[in-house]
Amino acid sequence: MNQKYALLFKPFSFKNGIELKNRLIMAPMTNFSSNPDGTVTEQEIRYYERRSEGVGMVITACTNVTANGKGFPGEFAGDTDEMIPSLRKLASAIKAKGSKAILQIFHGGREVPPELVPNGDVVSASDIPSGEGKPVPRPLDAPEVESIIRDFGEATRRAIEAGYDGVEIHGANGYLIQQFFSPHANRREDQWGGSLEKRMAFPLAVVDSVKKAVAEHGDDSFLVGYRFSPEEPTTPGITMADTLALVDALSAKKLDYLHVSLMDFWSEPRRGVEDKRPRIEIINERVGDLVPVIGVGSIYTADDALDAIKTGVPLIALGRELIIDPDWVKKIEQGKESEIVTKIDKTKQEELVVPDPLWKAIVSTPGWFPGVD
Repeated sequence: MNQKYALLFKPFSFKNGIELKNRLIMAPMTNFSSNPDGTVTEQEIRYYERRSEGVGMVITACTNVTANGKGFPGEFAGDTDEMIPSLRKLASAIKAKGSKAILQIFHGGREVPPELVPNGDVVSASDIPSGEGKPVPRPLDAPEVESIIRDFGEATRRAIEAGYDGVEIHGANGYLIQQFFSPHANRREDQWGGSLEKRMAFPLAVVDSVKKAVAEHGDDSFLVGYRFSPEEPTTPGITMADTLALVDALSAKKLDYLHVSLMDFWSEPRRGVEDKRPRIEIINERVGDLVPVIGVGSIYTADDALDAIKTGVPLIALGRELIIDPDWVKKIEQGKESEIVTKIDKTKQEELVVPDPLWKAIVSTPGWFPGVD
């Protein structure tokens, strides 16, 4: 290996003692490839196996914690105990390749397709649709809010029983947890909405529920992370000032890591702070001494990753690039970083081991993947 990249392969230890063999993580990515009953398919297993050998940790695609939280067709589920054998099958496949396995748990909220949830019942913090032509969600009542909070804990228990090394609470990308935090989606006037502190109540209650499940059913070696999107483009919407308040509160919960969801690692704030540095640097400066931060977003080459980690962010997640080139990590380890592929080859589905539904989405969506236009 070119010693220039040695920093990427330095082992990393979380505060609970769990060690990753390097600083590289497979980011969570929806693959649309599970069975209709919510169990994982053989294609999914092979897809994850193909990408688990090099990275230190794999964060799975999101799994719904309740039946009415399913956000995508072909999503694998974690909402009942009947799903534990399916979840275990995926965890075992990832861990057998030498990577830590993290189950991402979420509720889609107003983003769920009505045809995927019981009675087409789309719910959210308030009755605000996510856009023109989108379903108008039904506001959750207080007992339902409490029930979903408990469901996150139950999904965590299932992850523990299925052998995962941790869970990632998906509070990003416009799904239910973010909807409660957002002044656009949340217009409530009860304990779950209104002021910034009340908008944070649901995310923090979910964290508490997850950590309680770990205390009751797991041990200190089980990781709990939280993923968030730092800003929203809408007005009203989440600003960087809001997010800095949130990460302060999250860091006080003694989470194992915070994962910043970005399409571009180097993206700058829209509003809320008088600071033109990349969002990730602002967040890492704010809480990085308290909780490790994972950065992600349009990292394709070895030099991209090196530049990112030199900012002081200790862990780097790779998303689309690991679909484009599953051997990305291995190539750097072997001194073959010049051979890394950074554009999808639409003739190599079989070699890349990409499930049919995901492949169809990739090749039919211009601009989603480099090389697809």
